[in-house]
Amino acid sequence: MTILLSIIGSKALGVLVFLFQAAAQPGGAAPAPGEQNLKDVFTMSEMIKHLGWVALTVIVILLIMSMYSIAIMVERFLTYSAAKKQSREFAPRVAQALKNDRIEEAINISDKHKKSHLAMVVNAGLQEFRAHDASSDISGDEIEASKRALQRAIAIKSAEFKRGLSGLATIGSTAPFVGLFGTVFGIINAFTGMKAAEGAGIGAVAGGIAEALLTTALGLAVAVPAVWLFNYFTGKVDGFIVEMDNSASELIDYFLKNRTRQLRS
Repeated sequence: MTILLSIIGSKALGVLVFLFQAAAQPGGAAPAPGEQNLKDVFTMSEMIKHLGWVALTVIVILLIMSMYSIAIMVERFLTYSAAKKQSREFAPRVAQALKNDRIEEAINISDKHKKSHLAMVVNAGLQEFRAHDASSDISGDEIEASKRALQRAIAIKSAEFKRGLSGLATIGSTAPFVGLFGTVFGIINAFTGMKAAEGAGIGAVAGGIAEALLTTALGLAVAVPAVWLFNYFTGKVDGFIVEMDNSASELIDYFLKNRTRQLRS
């Protein structure tokens, strides 16, 4: 998805340059000698060569932001995929072990699925339960202790899942403004040059405006994928939190059933 969005962003920049080329030479008439240089400036390579230091600084910042966001996207995607895959393997195995009251086996299973969010939560609850189960009866306070252990595990895993997402949100919200800064500065330079060359036409400011809009387009190309992936990953994290809450609730029900059996026996 990230590669596709990068291709779309580069295509958008190409379309923008093409529009400037069309504006620089309308119709099919042969270009005048002075217009030929203007046409050359509107090629991508010539635009990059003529960028000012402010525009280059803005572009470098945006490229750094883009690389950072791509790194977060790849790392989070791999983390969430591994958590989902291992949880699918873990859930039926631990359910069968708990159904047969084999708590030690359930703990061993959870230890083998380190990347599973469900395994971490279940392991925390079972470890607390086993500590109290080894001693006589299970009291209500011990059940509450198990609940708190589950809540702590959910909070820790939720924080791990959210790691890096704030960076994506920051890039998505600030990249357009970084590009806009380059745009404003470029337009100021363009009109300053037009003032210095009074009587000149649009050709005097076209290069500066093209430079300005290039930074805006790059800022949008960096921000849009970051916002999309932030929303996508946030939805995945919310789903993981619901799964952990459900697993914790089912585990508490299991503890209560064990306590009821002990009270009856």
